[in-house]
Formats: sequence, structure tokens, C-alpha cells
Amino acid sequence: MTSHSKKNFSFQNALVSCSDKTGLADFLKPLQRDGLRIVSTGGTANYLREAGLKVVDVSEQTGFQEVMDGRVKTLHPKIHMALLAREGNAEDTAVLHEYGIEAFDLVVGNLYPFESAPSVEKIDIGGPSFLRSASKNFERITVLCDPADYGRVLEKPEGLTLEDRRQLAAKVFAHTSAYDAMISRHFAGDSALDFRDYGLGGEHVRALRYGENPQQKAAWFRIRGERSGLHQARILQGKELSYNNLIDLEAAIATVREFSSTPNRLSTCVAVKHNSPCGVARSSNPAKAAELAIAADSQSVFGGIVAMDFKLDVPVAEIVTGLFLECVVAPDLTREAAVVLSKKKNLRVLIWPELTERSETFRYRSISGGFLVQTADQVESEWSESWRVIGEAPSEQIRQDLLFAWQVCAHLKSNAIAITRNSQTLGLGMGQVNRVDAVENAISRMRRFHKNTDGAVLASDAFFPFADSIDLICEAGIQYIIQPGGSVKDEEVIARAKEKGLTMVLTGRRHFAH
Repeated sequence: MTSHSKKNFSFQNALVSCSDKTGLADFLKPLQRDGLRIVSTGGTANYLREAGLKVVDVSEQTGFQEVMDGRVKTLHPKIHMALLAREGNAEDTAVLHEYGIEAFDLVVGNLYPFESAPSVEKIDIGGPSFLRSASKNFERITVLCDPADYGRVLEKPEGLTLEDRRQLAAKVFAHTSAYDAMISRHFAGDSALDFRDYGLGGEHVRALRYGENPQQKAAWFRIRGERSGLHQARILQGKELSYNNLIDLEAAIATVREFSSTPNRLSTCVAVKHNSPCGVARSSNPAKAAELAIAADSQSVFGGIVAMDFKLDVPVAEIVTGLFLECVVAPDLTREAAVVLSKKKNLRVLIWPELTERSETFRYRSISGGFLVQTADQVESEWSESWRVIGEAPSEQIRQDLLFAWQVCAHLKSNAIAITRNSQTLGLGMGQVNRVDAVENAISRMRRFHKNTDGAVLASDAFFPFADSIDLICEAGIQYIIQPGGSVKDEEVIARAKEKGLTMVLTGRRHFAH
């Protein structure tokens, strides 16, 4: 921070109470040299004194000792009168004179870390109160809740403009709003969906170069209170992450996680392009899983994202550097693999140890003038004996193939079809406006990239509305289908499957991904 040898700052009286004390003493020292009086509380006051600053205890300001283990300290009229007094208002000035109070013109504060240790005792009451009071009076008070803004104040010894103070106040209201929203969601759980109001608070991770297109502005926020998130990943190398990279990474990681808790866990690799998987494979050999996922659709994977649930080693590094990719994400990597990857300097490599950890969360989608909230979909990871099997009972191997196809299909944009065999996707049809097109799309991709398709199985994310898709599936040589059922034409579809000698499994639950 800039040092100042002569009196430059006009701040006279400050209220300071911070949980995050990053840079606090260095910020206040030049201001106190210029005559700033500092009123502070508990741990913050002790910290500032140890740093060589003169501090007035809040109890001296209020004439009332902190009580209830510090629960009540700044919640006092002699604090809030000094915050809310309006500049130039004769009545407010008279009240301050009557009680011998000096108005605050600088407030620095941030809140108890509820997120790191969610408990009733970590809910800050006084902090949001004095920050909001100060922000309401931004016309004369400079209020800071983010250490990143200290330099902004020190760089303007002549004083901040009204618009500067307005922006800092807006930042405080966002800060307290996000804090309250985090606590509300923590207490409410799923019942938050029934509340009249829903709070969603984000913390800035970084500005992005642009959004989906260069003319769009974008930023990355993490949701306060979420236990896990992509912001925790360590970016090992490569160009700056883009908006589209992050969207694709989310799709790839969500698909990988689908298989992280399945029995007899194998290594899983997922390739994603434009927010939809284009190749998924599982194997006891990690390098084989990566090889098969890429080979599933070797054309679409170009310029895509690859995610894996295993430690990235040299054989896998050599596979992914053998083609053009935007990003690779894994829970860990070997030192030797990092050397191989470094040869592709623009390749973004992310390491996220928590990649496979599934956490219950809400899903959000913006719409015009609002947003939608839903709980995360839970896709069946084990074969259920309650599923209705029509036709020849599938072998254990076919069951596993159908289950794999079912799980992959749940992560494709609807309407969606997944054709798989031996834990590898062969053809994926997604985002189509009718199911026939999705079937044709999946079959076309299968035929383009795979010569041997014997034993392939097919999953549909929702029911077949007509029997025409069954004809196409039969013509492609596919004998096993898994789908939810539920169409008014179910009996017609089932009759066609029987006529063609196909086995059809009805799960009773769909998995749309719009």
C-alpha cells in the first residue's frame, strides 16, 4: 500500500470490527497518523493494539460493557446514532451533541465465518447491523467490507467521490445479503423451495474475458455456503478459463461423478463438447478408459473437454496431448505426467481432489426476470428388480451395459439417446426436437465411428411416444432397450418391440436434461 508522510486524509472517526483482518493494520496506520480516531471491538481491538495503533474500546463509546460473551457490543444507540446521523441535519446534529457522540465517517467490517463452521454461534448480528447502517448513510460515510478495497481508499487521499461511496455501499449490501442467504439455505434445506423469498448469494471468483460470445460481459461467482465447487480446482497450466470452458467442465464433471459411487468401481473418462458428453468409457485400466472415451467419437472430441476420476499418469497424458483439447481435469496427476502436459502450453489443466465427491445441492437456471431452483437429479446407479423387463431376461453383462447407457443418457441434452457396449459409448444423440431424430443421430454416429456394434444396447431419457423409433433401433441391430415408459402409446411400443424380438426394460422414471 502507498505510504503517506504528510496529512492527506480527511477521515476523523472510524468504527472497525473485522473477522478477516487481512491488510487491516497497514490500511489504518497512515490514516491514524493523519488523526483518525479508531473505535473497535474485542479481538479486532487487541489485534490493532498489537500492531501499534491507538484504539478506543467500543464500551468506552457506548458506556456499556460487552456482555454475553461478546454477543452484544455494537448493538447500541451510541453506535448507530453515530452511523445514521445525516450530514447537515440540525436535529441529528443536536442529538449527537446531547449525547457527546462524534459521527463516524469511516466504517470497516466483515462478518463471522459462518461458512467454515456453520453453527448458531457463528451467526453475526452486530456486523450486518452496523455495516447496513453505515451503507444507508453512504452520502457521508465510507464503508468497507472487502480488504481488496483498502488500496482504493489510500490511492485517493483527496477523498472518494459520492459515486465511489455508493459503489462501496452496494458492495456491503451484496455482502450481507449473500451472508444471510447462506444461513437461510443452511437452516432450510429442501424446504427453502417452499419459502416466499429465496436468497442466493455469490462470492466473486474472477472476472471472465467474456461470456458465451465476445460481445457479452461475464464473471464467475461461487455460491456462498456450498460445500464443494469448481473454484476449488487448482489451475496447473494453460490459457485463462473462459465462460464456455466452465460450462463444459461442469458437464464433464457431473457425468464423471455419476459413476463415482457405483459398485465395482472402474476408472471413468468423459469427453464433452458444447455442454454435452460426446464420449464416455470405463475400464479397469485408466489409460484404456481415456482411449475408449476419445475413440467413442473421435471427430466431436476435437476442441473439447476431458474429465477423469483417476490420477492422471504419463500414458493418459500422452493420449490427451495427442489431440487438440481445451481442458483436462482430474483429481490428481503424477509429476511425470505434468511434464508431458506442459508441452501443450495452451492446454488448460485443472487438478481438483474433490472432483468425484457428490454433494446434495440445488440446481439453478435463469429465466427472464427470475430464476428456477430444483434439487439435483438422482440417477439410478444399480439395477432395480422393480424395473419391468419385457422379452428375454438380460444377462448380467447386458444389465451392466444397460445401466451404463441409462446413466450416460441422463447427462445428455433432451431429447437424448445413448447407444453403448462394454462400458463405452458408441453413438449419442442429443438435443433433438423429436425422439426419432435423436435415435437416427445416435445410430449415425455409431456407424460412423464403430465397425463392430454387435451387442450394443440403447437408452432413452424419456418414453418413446410412437413405435417408429423401435423400427429404427431394430434395423440397427440393437436388441436391448432401456427407457422410462409412461406414454399413452406404451402398449403399441411394447407390442412392436415384442414383434421385433427386442428386450425392453421400463424403469418408471425419466431423466430429462433440458
